[in-house]
Amino acid sequence: MGQLPTKEQILAWIAEHPQASSKRDIAQAFGLKGAKRIELKRILKELAEAGQLEKRRKSYQDATRLPPVSVLQIMAPDAQGDLFARPMEWTGDGPMPRILYSGRATDPAVGSGDRILARLQEVQGEDYHYIARLIRKIGTNPARVLGVFRAGAEGGRIVPISKGADHEWVVRPGETHGARDGELVEAEQIGPKARMGSPRARIVNRLGDPSAPRAVSLIAIAEHGIPDAFPDAAIAEADAAKPATLKGREDLRDLPLVTIDPADARDRDDAVLAHADNDPKNPGGHVIWVAIADVAHYVRPGSSLDHEARKRGNSTYFPDRVVPMLPDTLSGDLCSLHADVPRACLAVRMVIDAEGNKIGHRFVRGLMRSRASLAYEEVQAARDGQPNAKTAPLVDDIIAPIYAAYAALKTARAHRQPLELDLPERRIELSEAGEVIAVGFKDRLDAHKLIEEFMVLANVAAAEELIARRQPLLFRVHEEPSPEKLESLRETAEASGFSLAKGQVLQTRHLNRLLAQAKDGDFDELINITTLRAMQQAYYFPQNFGHFGLALRAYAHFTSPIRRYADLIVHRALIAAHGWGDDGLRLEDAETLEETAKHISDTERRSMAAERDTNDRYLAAYLSDRVGSSFTGRISGIARFGAFVKLDETGADGLLPMRALGHEYFHHDAESQTLMGAESGLTIGIGDKVTVKLAEAVPVTGGLLLELVEIEGRQSPVRHKGGGKFRGTPRRKAGQVAKKRGSLRKKAPSRHG
Repeated sequence: MGQLPTKEQILAWIAEHPQASSKRDIAQAFGLKGAKRIELKRILKELAEAGQLEKRRKSYQDATRLPPVSVLQIMAPDAQGDLFARPMEWTGDGPMPRILYSGRATDPAVGSGDRILARLQEVQGEDYHYIARLIRKIGTNPARVLGVFRAGAEGGRIVPISKGADHEWVVRPGETHGARDGELVEAEQIGPKARMGSPRARIVNRLGDPSAPRAVSLIAIAEHGIPDAFPDAAIAEADAAKPATLKGREDLRDLPLVTIDPADARDRDDAVLAHADNDPKNPGGHVIWVAIADVAHYVRPGSSLDHEARKRGNSTYFPDRVVPMLPDTLSGDLCSLHADVPRACLAVRMVIDAEGNKIGHRFVRGLMRSRASLAYEEVQAARDGQPNAKTAPLVDDIIAPIYAAYAALKTARAHRQPLELDLPERRIELSEAGEVIAVGFKDRLDAHKLIEEFMVLANVAAAEELIARRQPLLFRVHEEPSPEKLESLRETAEASGFSLAKGQVLQTRHLNRLLAQAKDGDFDELINITTLRAMQQAYYFPQNFGHFGLALRAYAHFTSPIRRYADLIVHRALIAAHGWGDDGLRLEDAETLEETAKHISDTERRSMAAERDTNDRYLAAYLSDRVGSSFTGRISGIARFGAFVKLDETGADGLLPMRALGHEYFHHDAESQTLMGAESGLTIGIGDKVTVKLAEAVPVTGGLLLELVEIEGRQSPVRHKGGGKFRGTPRRKAGQVAKKRGSLRKKAPSRHG
């Protein structure tokens, strides 16, 4: 039997094992049995009463834990000249943790009394608990500029890359940060705003060559006009925000909610929990909780924060940075559901039956405390029998029940049959210097699908709740394909040897049957791409036209108010519908919902275009040293000036211009989306397998130019010595292309689902 540990030993063990800190875990760690366990309970109670530990349900947590992003106040320098800071958001009863401020050369000076937003890193073996890195000083919001530095005799100047810039910025000799002539730089204004002449700036970040990978997202931000500097008034409102209290809220802090996000998540706005339903009237059923950050508490209607959030519409995500909809104080701290800290939320308790059908729901405005911040990969590993130290204590009580609920939801999904496209999402990995080190495709784990299904169910509940209460809201609308696009998809399917039902009301199950016919065959990607292109683009609207792709009658975005303004509108509508406060949807905002819907649908498309351009530039930079190499791919688009190819290895899109197809004229048939050689009869269509050579990669534009080597295993006419003709291939008139495509390529046998 083990020796009873001291209080210091218990605190040290809990600090090293925060996710395995129940009384049972501690007893097992020290080998305590029988009466020793009773003594352990007494010691833990004394530690809790002294404020050194905080009891949470069945576990004990170190009461000195702080969120990873926190507001701090700088204290006076100590005898050694070191700067320490104290946390402004402190709820523990024990000793306040010591935080060492560690500034960088480019950071502005801070002094005693200054308030800062900082990122915290826990340390061990020191006389302080955290190191703080500056995000920004609170109360200061200097104007920033992105431009090309032009060196001069005394310092230099910055030429902004923004098209709307009307002046240059002066940089004095001591404020160049070592920048060289022609480099892309970030700078911030210093001194008062100039009424006349050029404003002064200090360079805070050197980005090097404007065409270098590290600069491309900044260029996209400027090109697409994405607002990336918050106005002073919005920053002041965010800085003045205080953590929400329990007043007017339901206490959810004992619910073992957890967040599950990408390992590099920048914000955490949703938490989940599931357990078996103990109601005997619902055998085999489940209860699912989804809790979402209560952004409406901090971003009040008509405020400067509200105006700026609406202006941005959404956050924009790039491989190396994010342009958030809300300032860091909110998006990274007060509205982010960090583990072990109280956070305001809007939550929905949903009950499903054994087949995954929702049979009831209830919305609450509450105060929660996340049990753990988890990554998709570690949750999946725990489910697969390989838990780590963080997930091991959660397997039975938290992870297993959410997978059980997901199994039921999968049954309902199979019956509903939303559109099941199989198009892998590309993932670009960057080094610390911002260079692309790998390009792959994101894994689709059950952990990802689980969270998606929980969020879809919560979004449906929000739409149904507001419809039932006759409350204005913004729906997420996805209309069925147009007759023209549907007919084009049907022609492609038939030319590939498949069938698509005709003469009946189109449902997603019909498209899924087509996708199943093509799965794992030569035309798999072709059918997926063509089906995607047949779809209408989703948008926001105050009237409900349903969501075709998800096969849902009513759908609204509720689950991501940190990064989408539409979700904030839905939160306000719920607050107004339930009478939860004066920060609900106002009458004047309800009257302009159609205008708001149009605006945020446009900002969403703007962000998508900027993200796409940035990825293209990163990929072009990544491939620039492989010019002359050969790659396999598939034709992904047809235009009058050539064909687009999606490369298998990276997912990058390149252009095969007409001149690279052969020494003959190619006729463009817009209806069948094909190119046909006038002499050889060679037909090039979407989905064709090709081998191409990379002729040119231009990182500045993201463009890739390709040369055709082979198509469907046949040598390119441009490389064929016989004048580009294929022996035995008859000439065809352009109008026959759509009907004859299947005979010019390997035709798959007809299959029926």
